[in-house]
Amino acid sequence: MSELERWESRYSEPGYLFGTEPSVFLKSHAHLLRPGLTALAVADGEGRNGVFLAERGLDVLAIDISPTALAKAQALAKERGVALRTEVANLHDWTWPTGAFDAIVAIFIQFSMPNLRTRLFAGIKQALKPGGLLLLQGYRPEQIKYKTGGPSDPERLYTRALLEQAFADFSSLAIEEHDSVLSEGSHHIGTAALIDLVGRK
Repeated sequence: MSELERWESRYSEPGYLFGTEPSVFLKSHAHLLRPGLTALAVADGEGRNGVFLAERGLDVLAIDISPTALAKAQALAKERGVALRTEVANLHDWTWPTGAFDAIVAIFIQFSMPNLRTRLFAGIKQALKPGGLLLLQGYRPEQIKYKTGGPSDPERLYTRALLEQAFADFSSLAIEEHDSVLSEGSHHIGTAALIDLVGRK
């Protein structure tokens, strides 16, 4: 099964896999965002985070490999009364724009092996404007013992050292590691080993 087929199969299930509310991490950093900013929601799935950004008055582009997921994102945006731009994109070969976004949100996007992740992170950095904000959250290797979501392959998980190296050229970088209880739809439930990054290009 291809990556597209896998995600299409998952998102064809009824309802919203990860719920319709934004991630707690994104919501807790909403004070860093203001109306009128351009934002990119990376691998945004069914749109819970992109729609939240749009509700706060940002001009949002949500991208994902799954057309089914983005159709749900558009439905959620319509229900909430906001505009959301969407684009079907395989992030491993998507043409990243240069300096196009004031903010990029990349939450639980750990589908890439190390070589492709390097290209993905490079694309994120390229797409941010100087001074642009990156909000990135993922699972640490300790997540494997919890079995409450995320990839089972440790190479896809984030460590502090990995993120510090990947974004060493940012003007500011704050990383927090923590274990927290998630309750996000039917697929992110229970204690999780998380790592949060808030950075400025």
